[in-house]
Amino acid sequence: MTGRGRGARPAGPAASQSDVLVIGSGAGGSAAALELASAGRQVTVLEEGPRVSTAELAAATPAQNMRRLYRQGGLTPIFGSPTIAYGEGRCVGGTTVVNGGLFWEPSAELLDRWAADSGIGGYRAADLAPRLKRIAGRLGVIAQPHGTGNRDSVLLADGADRLGWRWQPSHRAVRGCAHSNRCTTGCVTGAKQSMAVGYLPEAEALGARILPGVRALTLEHDGRRVRGVVTVDARGRRTVHRARTVVVAAGPIGTPALFQRSRIHPRLAGREMALHVNLRTIARFDDTVAAGAGTIFTAQVQEFTDRGVLIMPSNVTPGGLGAALAGRPPHTVERLLAQADRLGVYTTQVRLAGRVRIGSTPFGGTLLRHGMTTRDHAALRTAFRDTARLLFAAGAVELTPPVTAAGELRDEADVERFCAAVRPGDWELVSVHGMASCRMGLPERGGICDEYGRPHGFRNLLVCDASVLPGVTGISPQGTIMAFAHEMASRMPPD
Repeated sequence: MTGRGRGARPAGPAASQSDVLVIGSGAGGSAAALELASAGRQVTVLEEGPRVSTAELAAATPAQNMRRLYRQGGLTPIFGSPTIAYGEGRCVGGTTVVNGGLFWEPSAELLDRWAADSGIGGYRAADLAPRLKRIAGRLGVIAQPHGTGNRDSVLLADGADRLGWRWQPSHRAVRGCAHSNRCTTGCVTGAKQSMAVGYLPEAEALGARILPGVRALTLEHDGRRVRGVVTVDARGRRTVHRARTVVVAAGPIGTPALFQRSRIHPRLAGREMALHVNLRTIARFDDTVAAGAGTIFTAQVQEFTDRGVLIMPSNVTPGGLGAALAGRPPHTVERLLAQADRLGVYTTQVRLAGRVRIGSTPFGGTLLRHGMTTRDHAALRTAFRDTARLLFAAGAVELTPPVTAAGELRDEADVERFCAAVRPGDWELVSVHGMASCRMGLPERGGICDEYGRPHGFRNLLVCDASVLPGVTGISPQGTIMAFAHEMASRMPPD
């Protein structure tokens, strides 16, 4: 007789053995995996989402890729007033597959402030400069020119020049950008150097294994060492992965949620995630812009970086324009869609002071709540006022602000009336940058991880993603995340 038979004990989860196990394949996880594979370590990378080739991205529609590549289709809510839509990648390569490819180096002033606040040195400009140079070379980072189809970008730069404001071409990790305007739903040409295109194939060539469709549920540990990682795959099969070293790079939400489920610093992990939010402003011009023929983020106005505010052209696609117009009256939507070739959509990134609290739910989900402050509301109003001034200087004749109930704005007097009337809960906010939810720092300063990225008290557990950063960057964080991850992986002490 074959099979279990009556009274037989059910089979337990399967087992897997690795030298190094990396949980997550985004910017931090991929950098750590390549660094450790280059050092001769046997590396296995677990990724919750699917592996999607460039050919598969090109064969699908943007809407199909949105559902396939993003967690919850790109609409993870951060509850509060207002509710913020948070987007992060859930695929091999992580958010680098669906971001704009921006790559900025952290300033020396920022790194010095982090060192002073956290009480941890070793990550100043002089320490990270060689790393950043090598990463930029590996990714082919360039100062992205406007391109023939980016009149929205040219107009923004012209407006900044008229006002005497600082701007520069964006630094992007691209090789031969074809301006296909599909960055945020997966580059269809392979030009954007996401982790799926470069880093992970390099790590595989050095012997690393990548296992897509595998989700980490909990870390088994004794308070000092991780003994195993319990995972589940898309078919519901559980496996316990054993490894000498575990690197957690599940992202600024996933990493603290995993720690909470595993009872690792549960009161501190995810208590305070820092955030950038984006305001989307639609600008109508008298002349043809045809922004859909260009690509995303080819110029960046940096006049207000001291306040954590950046202004950039976004991509104009039917789906993106529809999202920006969601909730407007039908006649407004119809009128603007009829003039789509004269529209530009602009993103204003604002660094918030209020923090997000992350809670894990019993079945592996998360619940996010933010505490936007009065200071944050004032910062949003000021950032929008500056954006409006810039766009009018660029030649815009009408602005649609990021508030559903607001009417169109045709001059700066309209902008002032709007700013006086807007309430905190009125804003339509989107975010793709969370950081510092398991931040590095001395325990007495609220830090969760030590100078090696290890949660305090642990020897063979390392955090290598945005959650370990000591604070909020004020710039696109990919370069900072990767530099920290390379540095921490290279410094990893013997376990």
